[in-house]
Amino acid sequence: MNNVVLPALIATVGTWFITALGAAVVIFFKKTNEKAMNLMLGFAAGVMIAASFWSLLQPAIERATRDLKTPAFLVVTIGFLFGALFMWASDKAVTRARRKAMADADSTGERLNRIIMLVLSITLHNIPEGLAIGVAFGALHYDNFSNEALMGAIPIAVGIGLQNFPEGAAVSLPLRREGYSRTKSFLVGQASGLVEPVAGVIGAVAVVSMRSVLPYALSFAAGAMILVAVHELIPECQQKRQVHPYFATMGIVAGFTLMMLLDVALG
Repeated sequence: MNNVVLPALIATVGTWFITALGAAVVIFFKKTNEKAMNLMLGFAAGVMIAASFWSLLQPAIERATRDLKTPAFLVVTIGFLFGALFMWASDKAVTRARRKAMADADSTGERLNRIIMLVLSITLHNIPEGLAIGVAFGALHYDNFSNEALMGAIPIAVGIGLQNFPEGAAVSLPLRREGYSRTKSFLVGQASGLVEPVAGVIGAVAVVSMRSVLPYALSFAAGAMILVAVHELIPECQQKRQVHPYFATMGIVAGFTLMMLLDVALG
């Protein structure tokens, strides 16, 4: 089991580190480069969409067909929908809590609650992302750590890591604008990504301990990643498209193309 838990831990510590790098921009800059940020968000969305199929859904279909009695189409449909619904429910819960906090707070409390809800929202979204990485690396246990399987897991961590950079900045920069010190803003910003290593280890252990759950877990991770990419990353990277037409879109195309190329060439 340690053979897959350790790589999953290393990968998710890496995604946390990128979150910390994003949070660290508060030390050097008062604002980020929007053009570069949009390109990064678009690229991450393209990688995540492609990885959702080639590295998660396709292996889930193959494993369900081979290992389970339940029809593969039913397995991946259930897993995919539960992954998307989990992300939707978590987002709705945070949004409702944020609105209630704003309605009940005075001016000082409102600022504090806004910050707490921002950190909570990003932290909560990092849980299924960590699980997705853990599931992908946990699947290596059943593939004898083949190069093809490894090249399917690594892009998932890369895509999630890339989109963690703006998330780290999205926490630390507002904190700085609210009057917090650069150090405190950075520490809170990077802390939002600490949940990913924990979730990654849990995901890896779960799929190794329960072989039958692997197809469901892979498709669950795919559903969660698709919702994040379509609901959050793509709209966010397209906000300034009047100024830079097709710039972020080319990032999406580049990310998808690179992931597809790697998987087809190495798989």
